[in-house]
Amino acid sequence: MKMLDFTTNLNSLGFEAGLSEVEKELLFLRSRSAGLTVSGCAHAVFVYELFRLLRKKLSAENGCTANTHLSVGILGGGHVGKQLAKLFLHSSDRKPCDINISTKRPETLGEISNIGVECYFDNIRLAKGADLLFLCVLPSHLPQVCSDIRCHLSSDCLVYSFTSAVPLNRLAMLLEHRFIIKPQYEFVACDDVTTIWLLHNQVSAALKHEEVLSASLPLSMNGGLFLDQRWVSAVLYALLNMCTAAELGSGKTLLLLNELFETKTFTYHSFVNSPSASDPNKPDDLFPWVSLVDAQTKETPLTDLVLRNKGLRDCISVLYYNVFSNLAEG
Repeated sequence: MKMLDFTTNLNSLGFEAGLSEVEKELLFLRSRSAGLTVSGCAHAVFVYELFRLLRKKLSAENGCTANTHLSVGILGGGHVGKQLAKLFLHSSDRKPCDINISTKRPETLGEISNIGVECYFDNIRLAKGADLLFLCVLPSHLPQVCSDIRCHLSSDCLVYSFTSAVPLNRLAMLLEHRFIIKPQYEFVACDDVTTIWLLHNQVSAALKHEEVLSASLPLSMNGGLFLDQRWVSAVLYALLNMCTAAELGSGKTLLLLNELFETKTFTYHSFVNSPSASDPNKPDDLFPWVSLVDAQTKETPLTDLVLRNKGLRDCISVLYYNVFSNLAEG
């Protein structure tokens, strides 16, 4: 005889039942934490995918289709580090061996290491081998971590920081590195939208929902979260720097970036407005290397372009949706 569970959907046993009225006013912090984790991981994976796609185009340009490998380093194996690694594994067909995690307790990552992700405690090894390094450590650990790795980062290694409490300029000083992206989020509590972040406790599962994916869209976030739009400019300048590091002329660089986003928007002066800059009529000239710290703390030509050009924003959004389309299919 089948027994009925009388506790199912019983409000008195729910999480909120034992909270005082004052404590209930703080419930929005759960949505804030979940929203930051979901959006932060999604945006980080999106940046990786843009780098991967551009690396593929650069390799084809140089006649070397095999050189498309990008090594991912995740420094920190706590909640965010684990969720980020799982999203990397679920959002594309990348090989687990392309992902390395350095954490003080690698033995806690058995679920991830068993499928081929390299998990160990060696920050220097991680920094030396990473094309993209994701910082997922507590702010209190950051000074020591930066001291460990700053002499071992290649100049074109992109450092992507989840450590929100440490200002970007401070992080750049600690790392002695300026190829850094650090998203800045704001959260406004709103009962009718913030609950979408609590649909699942796994990022990859949450992003299968159209509502969650739409809420995380970098250029039009909702659900109470807002992303500083200079993040988009920094990502685009990072791609530009990638072409400069490959010694690709400005003409071909613009061609590849327009192809990547399926647009015709980008011109030389979309990125550079200095009168002393290289002549845009000389397509073999390299773009100057752009400090991503400046791109996130100052107004740039791209800041205005992204703000006023809806067509470009739509192209970026389509590419963002495409990155996670296989999650919905899985």
